[in-house]
Amino acid sequence: MSKDAAVEEFAGLVRALKARDGRSYEALGRRLSVSASTLHRYCSGATVPEEFAVVDRLALLCGAEEEERRVLEAAWTEADRARRRAASLAPTPVPAVSAAPESNPDPTAPDPTAPEAPRARPRRGAPAPLLVAAAVALVVLALAAALLSHPTRTASAPTPASTAPGRTAAPLPFTWSTGSQLWEGGCGHTYLVDRAPRAVAPPPVAADSGAWAGTHGAVHGGEAMVRITVQGRSPSDAVVLHALHVRVVDRAAPLPWNAYRMDNGCGGAVTPRHFAVDLDRPRPLARPVDGLDASGAEVRKIPAVSFPYKVTSSDPEELLVSARTVSCDCRWYLELEWSAGGRTGTVRITDGGKPFRASGTRGRPAYVHDSAEGRWITDSDLGQTG
Repeated sequence: MSKDAAVEEFAGLVRALKARDGRSYEALGRRLSVSASTLHRYCSGATVPEEFAVVDRLALLCGAEEEERRVLEAAWTEADRARRRAASLAPTPVPAVSAAPESNPDPTAPDPTAPEAPRARPRRGAPAPLLVAAAVALVVLALAAALLSHPTRTASAPTPASTAPGRTAAPLPFTWSTGSQLWEGGCGHTYLVDRAPRAVAPPPVAADSGAWAGTHGAVHGGEAMVRITVQGRSPSDAVVLHALHVRVVDRAAPLPWNAYRMDNGCGGAVTPRHFAVDLDRPRPLARPVDGLDASGAEVRKIPAVSFPYKVTSSDPEELLVSARTVSCDCRWYLELEWSAGGRTGTVRITDGGKPFRASGTRGRPAYVHDSAEGRWITDSDLGQTG
């Protein structure tokens, strides 16, 4: 017998979360305090977790938004009911009709088992369970459709996030987009890569950093910079941005990978006012800090400006967040509080649906690229060739 439709739909949503994160069953299982085989059974529909808490932790770890978590909880509720219903039903006994032909020696005589045929029809005579199962399947399908129609945020196609709890869903009065492959001054950055130097391509230009990082499975080393661009939908009705919160969803030991620097030193550049985040703190805060303009003959300070901000369609705002870490491999996301026209809400800012990520680099082998030799070398080698 095939699995219950509600269980199948719930398992599909869990598989989608796991695929979004990209980590193995074992790696995710460690974060959730379950075995890899248990997590695999959740994803395959072989079993349904008895508590939603473990699935909710998975959703948070994979960057799911509030609306997605509500959809997932509703799907788990239906799947859990199906699991309990299946456990409470005793197996239906099969009528022992296979031995009847042996008691009928005359093959031309009427089959004595024929009158027993109606015993095989209880399912047609009791359609209510099937109708209930079909209704449950339709509900879960609708919930799954809502999840798929509300995908994770991407930098290329910003879409509305969920509104504050207790309010009906409505289009956001603003749009937002993110950039997460930024380098300080457009030239200085470090990536951690789990590859030997000979297997790492030369540094890209900053504009191609996303493709380079994706190809190498690179993680931001020591610092991750995120640019958030917010623009109102109306030229006259302003949206007020009240606060930016940092939510760390996972902490682990720094990655034991090689560190690859994308430059040998930057020249003068403009560092605009931005928000600094210390991911090593128990409760990281986004603190406004001064920026510097070192592109001219003298260094000029760019004063920090804290919340609130106002945005319209003709007056957007750009928020730059610089998150640093020394002692952890941290996964985190941001929450932006807003209000407009009597409405309030919070938007979750993620890296294309996943948490942002940065890992400390202390004690890791560090390499720079020697363009003359066309190879990666250590800092000490650079001093000898210079």
